[in-house]
Amino acid sequence: MASRTATPLVHPSMDEVTFAEVMEALKDPQRLGVIAALAHEPGLPCSAVFMSMSRPAATRHLKILRAAGLLHQWDDGTRRRNALRTEEFEARFPGLLDLAVAEGDRLSVQQATAPEPADAGTAQ
Repeated sequence: MASRTATPLVHPSMDEVTFAEVMEALKDPQRLGVIAALAHEPGLPCSAVFMSMSRPAATRHLKILRAAGLLHQWDDGTRRRNALRTEEFEARFPGLLDLAVAEGDRLSVQQATAPEPADAGTAQ
């Protein structure tokens, strides 16, 4: 099995990042949650960001965020750490990251306070 560090991580220059790419990356609620989590705790490892998701799905989401210029990733021993490119992103798209964080927080609160679905097997 090849090491994940065998292929270098590619982070686009902010000049290469388009508004359309960013909006495409931010349309997914799970990715908005990642943006909010990393805004509050920069440097989280991948495993802490996506605890309830399969590894391939988490990798895909992080790759999309990195390709859209939102995310900086680096290897730290056996962990891959993640942080937002806050200053760079704010210079390119002022205010957009703050909106994404606020929406990610809002969605997290909604999910945390949503009632549990009723058991489908329970007779009514």
